[in-house]
Amino acid sequence: MKVYFDNAATTAMRPEVIASMVKVMNTTFANPSATYANGRSAKAILETSRKKIAKQLGVLDSEIVFTSGGTESNNLVLQGAVSKLGVKHIITSKIEHHAVLKTCQYLAEYNDVIIHFVPVLSTGEIDYNALEEILKSLVNDSVLVSLMHINNETGVVLDLPRIGDLCETYDALFHSDTVQTIGHYNIDFKEVKMHFATASAHKFYGPKGVGFAYVCQSCKLNPLQHGGEQERGVRAGTEAIHQIKGMEVAFKMAYAELKEETAYVLSLKKHLLNKFEKDLPQIAFNGFSNDLSRNYNLLNILLPISSEKANTILFELDLSGIAVSRGSACQSGSNKPSHVLAEFLEDSAIKKTSLRLSFSIYNTLEEVDYFIDILKKIVTKYV
Repeated sequence: MKVYFDNAATTAMRPEVIASMVKVMNTTFANPSATYANGRSAKAILETSRKKIAKQLGVLDSEIVFTSGGTESNNLVLQGAVSKLGVKHIITSKIEHHAVLKTCQYLAEYNDVIIHFVPVLSTGEIDYNALEEILKSLVNDSVLVSLMHINNETGVVLDLPRIGDLCETYDALFHSDTVQTIGHYNIDFKEVKMHFATASAHKFYGPKGVGFAYVCQSCKLNPLQHGGEQERGVRAGTEAIHQIKGMEVAFKMAYAELKEETAYVLSLKKHLLNKFEKDLPQIAFNGFSNDLSRNYNLLNILLPISSEKANTILFELDLSGIAVSRGSACQSGSNKPSHVLAEFLEDSAIKKTSLRLSFSIYNTLEEVDYFIDILKKIVTKYV
């Protein structure tokens, strides 16, 4: 049996998404900036996709900028906020995705931006009180807060409205990496008072290589690359219409089926938790990942096995046809513990093996049972 439990890294594309992309590639291949008929048809697909995404998120069409995905979107926002808006201080946390952390590191080194890290509690949550104290201390400075909505390794959920209110109170800009959110949760960007947000299509059953940034109309940004006036001058380069159409179809279907699909995936996670309790009670959970009221599609488990065996365990699972990960895909192959878990787990837990399981609409109860059977054999072997 083949089991794919790494959907936080990437999801399979829906058949409808693939079909929509093939149709566009066959019929509407012209440059959307061209003024003849086929170019205008491509432009119509581009702007219709933008309009549908913007409407769902409660924002203006002009506030959606198409990009190659979450990493580019995060770079566009962070670097643009510094170069165009004069941001001198960025408040973030050490449990962010490397697309944010590495960009902050670059800005600190080459642009004299001061990075402030919000402490992380033993639960994997940020310390909201500490965040407010940092904001108070910078009240007369140009500040951007960058905190992800749902952590891609633990599933810990950020209180977006609370952060939005804090940023408004202390006159700070607010960016959230919503890559694990979009297509999985209803969210109104205006309601939570965000200035920027980022998304990637391959996290919600769309194609890789395409995503978007939400940039509020009052916060104009400098482009990362130059050479064209596409995307209202914010993102130069010919738009990949087939990718954008695929993202729009995936996005539309995700929200049309959100209630039913969430319930289904949640039932898989609940079943797995029940199996753990019955068959592997020695398994522990990192953060609040086992709390069904917090997130529905991600689980981070702590095995009673030394972390030195982590890659061996992954290999044995792989040999059995099971795909899981230790954390973010950008860290695959590393022998080091996840930078996220290392930030808040006790040393005793860090020295054990943690695995991230993330589920999709294409997983089944049979796959859950098979995974448990294989994992029981592995745990028995090493404990």
